[in-house]
Amino acid sequence: MKGEITGLGGVFIKCKNPAQQKSWYKEMLGISFDDGSNAHIFNWKEYDLGKPAGLTVFSFFKDSSSYFDPSNSEFMINFRVKNLEALYRQLQKNGIQTIGEIEVYPYGKFAWILDPDGRKVELWEAITESEK
Repeated sequence: MKGEITGLGGVFIKCKNPAQQKSWYKEMLGISFDDGSNAHIFNWKEYDLGKPAGLTVFSFFKDSSSYFDPSNSEFMINFRVKNLEALYRQLQKNGIQTIGEIEVYPYGKFAWILDPDGRKVELWEAITESEK
């Protein structure tokens, strides 16, 4: 089976003062941040069924964070993926620079690549409740 991108999983932004950014986004755009964290989670539903289908994260990282390494970019995009292992193998086969190996957590599998401009791109295959 071939892997594929299924949607936007998140946008992550480095900044000097995450608290100031959170305050601005809340006051100006009405985006609240969850449980004192630097992230807001947008939950979305299946269009025709109204059932929960996934989420997209909008988050700030301190500008000193190493999470975006080896990229020097101030942002990173996360894409939701179907069949991460197959997509990752195909990207490696195509000569795309990968960062480390696939990592597995209780909420999903993650892999990282660099785009042509050296930006780190995060790939995420969520683990559904039925897979836990």
